[in-house]
Amino acid sequence: MQLQSIVTTPATVGSAISDEEAGALARTTVNLFKAWKLTDLEACILLGGMSARTWARWKEGGIGRIDRDLRTRMAHLMGIHKGLRYLFTEPARGYAWIRKPNATFGGQSALDLMLRGEISDLAAMREWLDAERGAW
Repeated sequence: MQLQSIVTTPATVGSAISDEEAGALARTTVNLFKAWKLTDLEACILLGGMSARTWARWKEGGIGRIDRDLRTRMAHLMGIHKGLRYLFTEPARGYAWIRKPNATFGGQSALDLMLRGEISDLAAMREWLDAERGAW
């Protein structure tokens, strides 16, 4: 048996994201961050250290080139959003949850953990939410 058939990853992370899909992800990410009420600094950190100028262009609809790392980050963010939508039937509760202190996270919020800035932090949060909703 080949290793590739043993290792499983979320479909959006393991498969290539087209330029069209990346543009749609970017536009959706802007809207998600509005719903999460993120500051510009928080948004830039979650997007891998994006410059404030680039983030401002994104908010105005000017999406430029999106590299592989950024595509993967946004795929994880959409997975986190999806997990929250499954856990909370009321969207506003899910949006608020990311800022609430959580005993499971040592009193930190999900956002605190994600703001450490590593792509692995986003992946871990996505996996935790998937496990909580019973997807694994």
